[in-house]
Amino acid sequence: MKPLDALLRDSATHHHRLCPRQVLGARVGMLAASLLDLNLPQSDKRLLAIAETDGCFVDGISAATGCYVGRRTLRIEDYGKTAATFVDTLTEQAIRIAPRAGIRELAWDYAPSARNKWEAQLIGYQHIPDDLLLDWQWVKLAVPVKKMIGQAGRRVVCERCGEEIINQKEVMCKGNILCKTCAGESYFRFADHTMEMATA
Repeated sequence: MKPLDALLRDSATHHHRLCPRQVLGARVGMLAASLLDLNLPQSDKRLLAIAETDGCFVDGISAATGCYVGRRTLRIEDYGKTAATFVDTLTEQAIRIAPRAGIRELAWDYAPSARNKWEAQLIGYQHIPDDLLLDWQWVKLAVPVKKMIGQAGRRVVCERCGEEIINQKEVMCKGNILCKTCAGESYFRFADHTMEMATA
């Protein structure tokens, strides 16, 4: 694995500057590599990362692990938590890692010359030992990893709306192949177009 400072340089290329959450994401990814005994950042697709928030934290995870949404090795399950689960897709071992309570205050002990809280966290998070910075726990996924990832390249058509569904994400409902939207599992609702036109 690259050293932390190199991972942070990689992560910062996606932002105007390096921030404390990028550091946490990189540290979480580095610990996952150690606990799962994987050589990261990966060049294959063995590791799946499931982040519980989006933003800077995820960029740190990507820099450390080589897991990206575009490679289908990173998923966002947005619980609003700075935490992530890492799954070895070969062994199905999974570890959830999150920052420990109180690390914002602890950061000052590792950055006594910091000018403000933000700088204390930025510097401190790079130096606090893993066992004081992070909590981790072995977990089991609620959905099998193979079902979560699906089969790349598989395509079916929703029998209700006619849209294509890829990667085994279809839902069987009363013998019909449906997309999640048509099966009632959507994250959106269709707007009433006449209402939109009237208010425009």
